Amino acid sequence: MMDYTDRHCRYFLRLLSPSTLLYTEMLTSAALVRGDGARLLTYDTAEHPVALQLGGSDPKELAIAAKMGEDVGYDEINLNCGCPSDRVQSGRFGACLMGEPSLVAECVSAMRNVVKVPVTVKCRIGIEPMPQAGDEFEFLRNFIATVAAAGCDVFVVHARKAILKGLSPKENREIPPLKYDVPAALVAEFPDLTFVLNGGIRTVEEVRTHLQTFDGVMIGREAYSNPYLLAQLEQAVFDPSWDPPARELVIQQYADYVRTRLAEGHRLRSMVKHVQGLYAGLPRVRSWRRYLSEGAGQPTASADLLLDALRIVQAAA
Repeated sequence: MMDYTDRHCRYFLRLLSPSTLLYTEMLTSAALVRGDGARLLTYDTAEHPVALQLGGSDPKELAIAAKMGEDVGYDEINLNCGCPSDRVQSGRFGACLMGEPSLVAECVSAMRNVVKVPVTVKCRIGIEPMPQAGDEFEFLRNFIATVAAAGCDVFVVHARKAILKGLSPKENREIPPLKYDVPAALVAEFPDLTFVLNGGIRTVEEVRTHLQTFDGVMIGREAYSNPYLLAQLEQAVFDPSWDPPARELVIQQYADYVRTRLAEGHRLRSMVKHVQGLYAGLPRVRSWRRYLSEGAGQPTASADLLLDALRIVQAAA
């Protein structure tokens, strides 16, 4: 979710669900340690619970980055071993790390030695090409066992392989087939570990079904393109007595946040883009998106753009 789940997006999503664990976009340990870590790690306390997702393969550097994250209050440190992009591979992190389970274990151990918050790992069910010939499930089982021995007991598993050569990141989210039975086999193989399922999950009903097998469910792109799903899941999964907020109220609350961030110098377009899916599946959603997209680029635009846009969808109610 790089370039998607930034601090503005997470604040907006928190307005829709008080309980969902939110994740940052993947931040490289190098950027935090050698760059402007304070700026990159800034978030609003309303985002809690929120996990810091790291990319990297240097145990010492990851340990420093993890400690930086804990020091500013993140509730979890997650190591990304699932991103298949060429850019990520060139830095020797992401999905290609599944081919080096001992290194991942070393990274996890280094982070756990310096933080008290949970250190978790996100991975795929496999990579292609594999580092060596052999049974694919045995490859995955060995990765999980090796990393778990280093102290990681929570794994977020995207139920697709990562094709490391020949596919774009977008194609890697669509072309490799989903195989939910593979992470389900991990649940049976490692009953003392916690497994969270990721990949292709789009509805409340699908979440309920998967929670019969898995300890949790992670939703990525669908939560961005149809964020109101999180409000529906809050009621369905966390608290049946909780009433989902009206979309209009969410926009009004987010507009207040946007005003504050604009005064600090943040760009309107970078904040408005996150709400475009709020009315997904409802009348006049295309007009809503177009109004926000075009309006955010106007030099005189302000947070009132969000409130003005409500007239479009309210007229269709």
